[in-house]
Amino acid sequence: MASIITYDKKKFSKDKLIQLYKALVYPRLIEEKMLLLLRQGRITKWFSGIGQEAISVGCTEALESDELIFPLHRNLGVFTSRAMPLDRLFAQWQGKSAGYTKGRDRSFHFGNLQYGIVGMISHLGPQLGLADGAALASKLLKEQKVTMVFTGEGGTSEGDFHEAMNVAAVWSLPVIFIIENNGYGLSTPTSEQYACKQLSERAIGYGMEGITIDGNNILEVYSTIHEWATKMRTHPRPVLIECMTFRMRGHEEASGVKYVPKHLLEEWALKDPISNYEQWLIDENILNKEDAERIRASFKKQIQDDVEKVFDWQDDPVSIEHELADVFAKFESKEIIPEPNATRKKVRFIDAIKDGLDQAMTKHPDLILMGQDIAAYGGVFKITEGFLAKYGAERVRNTPICESAIIGVGLGLSFKGIRSMVEMQFADFVSSGFNQVVNNLAKTHYRWGHSANIVIRMPCGAATQAGPFHSQTNESWFAHTAGLKIVYPSNPYDAKGLLLMAFEDPNPVIYFEHKALYRAIEEEIPEGYYHIPFGSARLTRTGEDLTIITYGLGVKWAEEILDKLHLDADLIDLRTLVPLDYDAIQKSVSKTGKVCVLHEDNLFAGIGAEISAWINEHCFQYLDAPVIRCASLDTPIPFTKRLEDQYLAFSVLEEKLRYLHSF
Repeated sequence: MASIITYDKKKFSKDKLIQLYKALVYPRLIEEKMLLLLRQGRITKWFSGIGQEAISVGCTEALESDELIFPLHRNLGVFTSRAMPLDRLFAQWQGKSAGYTKGRDRSFHFGNLQYGIVGMISHLGPQLGLADGAALASKLLKEQKVTMVFTGEGGTSEGDFHEAMNVAAVWSLPVIFIIENNGYGLSTPTSEQYACKQLSERAIGYGMEGITIDGNNILEVYSTIHEWATKMRTHPRPVLIECMTFRMRGHEEASGVKYVPKHLLEEWALKDPISNYEQWLIDENILNKEDAERIRASFKKQIQDDVEKVFDWQDDPVSIEHELADVFAKFESKEIIPEPNATRKKVRFIDAIKDGLDQAMTKHPDLILMGQDIAAYGGVFKITEGFLAKYGAERVRNTPICESAIIGVGLGLSFKGIRSMVEMQFADFVSSGFNQVVNNLAKTHYRWGHSANIVIRMPCGAATQAGPFHSQTNESWFAHTAGLKIVYPSNPYDAKGLLLMAFEDPNPVIYFEHKALYRAIEEEIPEGYYHIPFGSARLTRTGEDLTIITYGLGVKWAEEILDKLHLDADLIDLRTLVPLDYDAIQKSVSKTGKVCVLHEDNLFAGIGAEISAWINEHCFQYLDAPVIRCASLDTPIPFTKRLEDQYLAFSVLEEKLRYLHSF
């Protein structure tokens, strides 16, 4: 029976045509083995790419081996074409310690930069922005490389798709966006997902080229990608390539295919990318049936040997210490103290942040700054004013209004060894990039060992009558998520020293800076470079009556009320919320026996609840009174001053301290 797919030999050699055949057959045979193991109950989950192999294989084979690829869970052919060891892949799928995620994540939720592969998360859209970042890095490094990222037709409905396409087009990034249009998003057919005829038509709206190809034709896929990659390496710009195919099995095996009309399965079975290509090779006298059988038999033996070998591999002992140790990339937060006779200057809080950014840009020539209006305009608070002229447009980058994509770009840059800072215009707006922060930045190192060298600056806080969308101090959103370091200075000296430390740390750092402090306080700080280590609180006052634990604007509030009440108190400025300085807390509590935890955020589930719980668990024997929390009302932040004043924790701080002191 002749192939129903039309192949064009072009200038392919016989060796190349057979090599592509082997690359196609290999993942199919692995999948068949995995499905058998699933039915036997020896593995627990599998997402099948049967019928879609030509896309994964053709795309990967067409790229250079060191060009980054961002695959999805139906792209086994990417991993096999990059020659990842099969035994370690089996270990990954079996949840073994020897797998790429050490049993912490499943199937294809992992990456390994040794093979140029970046791991996905279950939220399908965010990796598109990561690919933008990797492509930007290649462009900045003048590597003449492309980056490839996969999504499904369902993923094109997500906002991350729009943001990533827009950024790639605006910045002329060499990203090949691959849409695997396989007919269904789980059970939802394409007719219920989009109204355009072809998804490639969307490209024109972003000012980029878009094409649709036969995703089951291995030679068409390979040729198309090879041609585009060759052009884009010397003339960087993005392209959207829609590959038409079909998902022959369920979204995952448990879901089945009962919702798929039988005639569709029959029609697409005739278009199988492997059987058609094999038949064409035989018809063209490039391959014979005996050779094909020998190839399959050799692969089957290798697969059988590797899978059974891995089942016998012993797992490492379960260890809490090992789990905690991998949440963050190893980094020793060393203090750099200015020389005693170092030149000092009197600066405001906002100037200290600017000074820290400036010195970080000088010390780290790879550091990229990104944010809305931060270039010529200098940012809404003018912190980066003058940076564009000093460091250039490649390093000081205005961004479209797309927080998710830009945070993703920061992570993508880190895959190529480039550190970055993303400025949220206001901390409130980080909600538009929340998924990138808590599921990508925070979890990447724990999952597969690569950290995110990115600092997110968060202008935050009330007391400026800016209302509910420009006044939040949302540190508790992120303190709950393992894998993020959280910094919150209260004074110019700390603002600079902690920011400079943030750029040294290879882990993601959320850096809160209170807007009400920007121009309200000033002090003399060293002009030179210095670090303040994370996890080291500052005792700003000492006393015997009670302890106040706070940070940010809370330090200023506490000093004002302590002066008014003439209280003799320990005042602990935490400076960093992750990590916390538990030693400083315990030492003070054991001395005073009375504690008030003060923060500007809402009372319920704020960071104060965690600190007070820790004190009750670890310092109960020292307490002479219940731990008191002083926080803001459990309402959104109101706009007008009289309501904002009532909302803020400062309005009840004096009452709380009087009560605690008299207890």
